[in-house]
Amino acid sequence: MITLRPAEERGHANHGWLDANFTFSFADYYDPKWMGFRALRVINDDIVAPGRGFGKHPHDNMEILTYMISGSLSHNDTTGGSGAIVPGELQHMSAGTGIYHSEQNASQTVQSHSLQIWLMPNKRGVTPQYNQRKFNVAEQPNKFHLLASSTGQDNSFQMHADADLYAAALEPNQTLTHTFTRPYAYLHVVRGELNLGNTPLKAGDGAALTKEQSLTLTTNSTAEVLLFDLD
Repeated sequence: MITLRPAEERGHANHGWLDANFTFSFADYYDPKWMGFRALRVINDDIVAPGRGFGKHPHDNMEILTYMISGSLSHNDTTGGSGAIVPGELQHMSAGTGIYHSEQNASQTVQSHSLQIWLMPNKRGVTPQYNQRKFNVAEQPNKFHLLASSTGQDNSFQMHADADLYAAALEPNQTLTHTFTRPYAYLHVVRGELNLGNTPLKAGDGAALTKEQSLTLTTNSTAEVLLFDLD
């Protein structure tokens, strides 16, 4: 079964410095039909104005990922983790027993665009940790790259969550398939347009998949996707 999540039906908030779309219920946006999907709790599509950002704030018992689309975000946290995140990189935090962090658009002239992703942990009270690394998604298109997983296999970040996160960049006139090892999945279109089987999807669209054996993506242009395999 496939349940579509059209981009235009997501929650939305514009605070001037922050223009955000919410795939799932978050902050003042509430939709009982979209409280999350399995371990996946948050996908916030955030555009942050130049020089602005999120001041220091706490998290605990959550697996948090930041996937950059354009621009850059500077990051500081109480584990000592710091640096600017740019496209092609993924940031991972295990909030565990508690962590404070801040995120700021690293540019004074260019807006930043990122996906903020939260996953419910399968183990509470872990020691907080921070990771950041570049992955060759753009340099090696037309394949799924494992970025984060419950096992840390294939040089992915290891998360305390029952989930595996893949990313792929597609070139024009390419077909990409994925066979699931878990019973649930969520697909999010980062940019471009493509087809999930015979269903057209565009940037910001999502699809929740339940007990599908595989998926097939095709595109006539360029596109980029995130795919979560979920228990």
